Amino acid sequence: MNAINKILTKSPSFIRMGLIVSAIFISGQVKGQEEFKGLENLFTIPENYVVKHTSKAPVIDGDIKEDEWQQAKWTTDFVDIEGSLKPKPPLQTNIKMLWDDSCLYVAARMYDPQVWAKLKNHDDALFKENDFEVFIDPTNTTHGYYEIEVNALNTVFDLLLPKPYRNQGNSVPGWDAHGMRTAVKIQGTLNDPADVDKGWTVEMAIPFKAVNPGFRAAIPKQGTMWRINFLRVEYDTQVKNGQYEKLKDSTGYDRPEHNWSWSSQGVINMHYPERFGYLLFSDHKADDEIFEMPYAELQKKYLWLIYYRQKEWFKHSNEYAPSLDALGIKSGYNILKKFNNLQLEATKHQFMASITDADNKITYTINQDGFVEPSH
Repeated sequence: MNAINKILTKSPSFIRMGLIVSAIFISGQVKGQEEFKGLENLFTIPENYVVKHTSKAPVIDGDIKEDEWQQAKWTTDFVDIEGSLKPKPPLQTNIKMLWDDSCLYVAARMYDPQVWAKLKNHDDALFKENDFEVFIDPTNTTHGYYEIEVNALNTVFDLLLPKPYRNQGNSVPGWDAHGMRTAVKIQGTLNDPADVDKGWTVEMAIPFKAVNPGFRAAIPKQGTMWRINFLRVEYDTQVKNGQYEKLKDSTGYDRPEHNWSWSSQGVINMHYPERFGYLLFSDHKADDEIFEMPYAELQKKYLWLIYYRQKEWFKHSNEYAPSLDALGIKSGYNILKKFNNLQLEATKHQFMASITDADNKITYTINQDGFVEPSH
């Protein structure tokens, strides 16, 4: 969806990530803090989820109380898409996930006293009413990612994003997640303002072969990591002539929707894939696997710092800055006690930045389109 971090919880994985990032951005890096000033909400720590392998796939019928789902844990409650900049949502939303050798399974529960939906055709613009949305970047490059939306009528809108809209990318609504199955169950009565509902649940089976750029059948394995996020869109409504209607502003347009996400984007825009949460695939039977922020992700923080600063520079100058010094960014940083070199090559309308670990010589790059990849 075009329009569109959570404060650390007390779970061990979040504490561990918090300590790592604090060591990088705080301990001995007072000057470094200034370089991130004004961008703090784009550098909060994304949520993470360790998804367990299941030997028996859940039945996709909208009922998320079946035995298979009991082995999966609910996420923390969704937050406002801007994170701590806005109050916590008044309605609770949570998801849980499982995987097997063919699909990623998603269960979502949304508490809502008034469940409604009107759009019935495949690929209708579901974000124009209340819906549930999934965003998947399996390659963690911010390019070639997927968006899947479902409303309370179980209508589906699915599309491919070759690159984000901010980089002049165009969506491909003609893309379909072939083989995907979805189901919805209403805890109450759909489109009936006369009663009070409990909410609605969504169940999804997303085939791996459907969400791999180039349509490669790349099946996750133990330790595979994706980027993923979830969004709940909620509109303020009134009842008129026995029907739900979205509230209008003083000019007669629909009031802006509420956007509640699992992992805070830090901005009212879901199409910042670098802000998605982390999904770690595990085949462990026990709940003994803990997500740890990969070293490469800590390196990429500095690439995104360059990217955001370059976009700010271009906005005011209509060209990119010629050097790191012009952006107020140093040419080297210690990350987990390992020295990393930063480099920037730029013309007026293009740039390429890189970060290289001085010891292992592993390099990651980012360009003006926000495409991130390892350099070979």
